[in-house]
Amino acid sequence: MPVVTSIKLDEELKGRVQQLAESRRRSSHWIMREAIVQYVDREEKHEAYKQSALKAWENYQDNGLHLTGEEADAWLERLEAGDDIEPPTCHR
Repeated sequence: MPVVTSIKLDEELKGRVQQLAESRRRSSHWIMREAIVQYVDREEKHEAYKQSALKAWENYQDNGLHLTGEEADAWLERLEAGDDIEPPTCHR
């Protein structure tokens, strides 16, 4: 069930939201909710990417397995050319 939350906006931002809502034929509430949803989605994806990078770095520090940039580029070029190939094997 939705919960009511209030936010304080300065007059300028409130006016911008209202103007956008009018031009989109939406309510100010819809515009603000949509903005919050998009922001939270984007930030969650960013945080997941950051955590994935940290985990990859920890794995590399533990085992030293890696690909060189040239190896990764060559694999990606073949994928782009339409070859359905497995990624190269990581090495030390």
